[in-house]
Amino acid sequence: MTLTVAIQMDPIDTIDMATDSTFILAIEAQARGYKLYHYLPQDLALSNGSIFANARPLKVNLKVGDHFALGVQERLDLAKVDVVLMRQDPPFDLSYITATHLLEHIHPKTLVVNDPAQVRNAPEKLFITHFPDLMPPTLITSNRKEILEFRTEYQDIIIKPLFGNGGAGVFHIKQDDENFNSLLEIFDVLYREPIIAQRYEPAVRDGDKRIILIDGEPAGALNRVPAVGESRSNLHVGGTAKKTTLTKRENAICKAIGPTLKKRGLLFVGIDVIGDYLTEINVTSPTCLQEINFFDGTRLESDIWDVIILKLKT
Repeated sequence: MTLTVAIQMDPIDTIDMATDSTFILAIEAQARGYKLYHYLPQDLALSNGSIFANARPLKVNLKVGDHFALGVQERLDLAKVDVVLMRQDPPFDLSYITATHLLEHIHPKTLVVNDPAQVRNAPEKLFITHFPDLMPPTLITSNRKEILEFRTEYQDIIIKPLFGNGGAGVFHIKQDDENFNSLLEIFDVLYREPIIAQRYEPAVRDGDKRIILIDGEPAGALNRVPAVGESRSNLHVGGTAKKTTLTKRENAICKAIGPTLKKRGLLFVGIDVIGDYLTEINVTSPTCLQEINFFDGTRLESDIWDVIILKLKT
């Protein structure tokens, strides 16, 4: 099957080709003979009921310093392509939400991965609230009294912005931390949205596991161990990637959420698990494909394209 694929992402010259999941998806698509286009979210346009992107033909290479080439920009009618990969990084703000509304005009005739309406309806830190039995104790609120009572109850907590990403703005607040009130004041200034507070899980010292689910089924996992003196395990803030396998509890978590992901058209998802608890469901631009491939000898990008092909045939 020959496909035309448009990739909506951040500037491709800024990515790390050795770790970027969108890049390896593009490499696999090109190897299959698919025609690729690259465009930025701001290149989307709705005109007279049609969705266009000012896109450029894309070639990708597994060559450091020369990992891509872009052709001459053209006005691409997205209703005439086969697949759109919506892969720009958050923040999940009104700009991101607007992009989902625009892409909803072409999906599912043009298959958008992930389903734009479901991406909009499944912010990572809110979506998990539909699975309360799988979560650590969690509070979402702007009410200072509620936050103070939550801290009194659990003493050792994590607070973070509701629509943040990549570990930005995540704070571990211990019982005797005197900066707590000042921190809440800063959150009040920087964010209009509620914040999320969760009980601190000491198991994070053993790692924060990223599990990839493809069409609702677990396909691979990576353990991310935080650096000494750091509560965040994100790889780009110093976390160390480690080979891992799924525990019985983690398989149970995947089994519990998998049917919902599949039903919603969330084909490529990355969940985060600390100890026995689900902490996030990432549906916007999940990462770690290349790291899992390295440890497990897999080709998850090929598995994702296989499922996309099946979706196009049904």
